[in-house]
Parts: sequence; C-alpha cells; structure tokens
Amino acid sequence: MDPLMESTKRRMVIDGREVTVIDTPDLLGTSLGDSKRAREALRSLQLTSPGPHAFLLVMRAEGSSMEIDQDVAQEIRATLELFGDGAMGYIIPVLTHADHLGRKHSVDKLLDADTSLKKALSLCDQRPELVDNRPDCPPEAQTEMRRQLLGRVIEMDTLRGHFVHELQRREDRIREELLDDMASALARKVGHM
Repeated sequence: MDPLMESTKRRMVIDGREVTVIDTPDLLGTSLGDSKRAREALRSLQLTSPGPHAFLLVMRAEGSSMEIDQDVAQEIRATLELFGDGAMGYIIPVLTHADHLGRKHSVDKLLDADTSLKKALSLCDQRPELVDNRPDCPPEAQTEMRRQLLGRVIEMDTLRGHFVHELQRREDRIREELLDDMASALARKVGHM
C-alpha cells in the first residue's frame, strides 16, 4: 500500500452517529519535507472545521513483534509542536498491533511493564487505546474497539468541545472582516438605488 501523501476526509455512520475522520500522511515522520508536513498539518485542520474533537496519535504498541523503535514522548512533543500546546488535552494515543502482546494484553499491564511509555503518555494526560488490527480479528471485537474509541472522542468533545488552532481563529477574523466590508459596500450600493 502506497503511503498517504495528502490529508483526506471521510464520513461514516457508526452506531447512528455521523463521524468525520481526517486521515493524514505521516506528519511526524520524514517521508514529507518540512513545508509539506506543515502544509498538510494545517490543511487537516481546515478539513475539520470548526476544529477536531480529538487527535488520534496512532503508534505501534511497544513489545509487539512488529515493534518499531519509537520515542513516544517525542511523538507527542512533535504533535504539540505541529498543532500547538493547546492540542495537549485532545491527543488520544492509539497503540496498534495489540494482538502481538499476548492473549491477556491490557492497557494497565502494558503501562505497568513499560514505565517509560507510562511517563511519555502522561504528557498528554490521556489513557491509550489498544487496537488489535490483525486481519482475522472477529467482527464483534472490531465493533467493540470502534465503539470504545468513539466513546472516548465523544467524552472528550463533551468535556472540552473542539480544538481551535490559531490558523482557524485568524481565518474566522478575516472572514468576519471581509463580510463586514462586503456588507458595507452592498449597503452603500443599495442606498443609491
């Protein structure tokens, strides 16, 4: 599968609720140049207007046989650098390949076994979600994982509302100024009729 090079917006209905997901290229990796990464980060925010309810930071679970040497703390810091410190309370770490951790895997066991992961995740003050993404994962398990993750996003939305980036605030100000200017011009035009 070719790597994603541009942010894409998808809508779906899960349990009767319309959900919009913005899938981004690897904004934290090196596959995109700095300007392309910055542009795609901002473009992904525009696609979520008025703003995202959560940032799902997807990483492979430490200890899985598919393990990639990642510094989770660095991933979280890089996300904050891209989107600003205000994004901190909106990051939900999603750890994939949980199926490779063994039969009795759980978030608590993973965090107890890996104190550096626990410390890194404390940066975003959110409990991670474990995802079993093997192709033969039973449909009921997939449905339950989706429900659980969606529940976390809904809870975050209820507590915090959506995230608003400085770019979005500027866009709103410019849009309002433009609307005021156009309304004034139109009012003058209508007044001369």
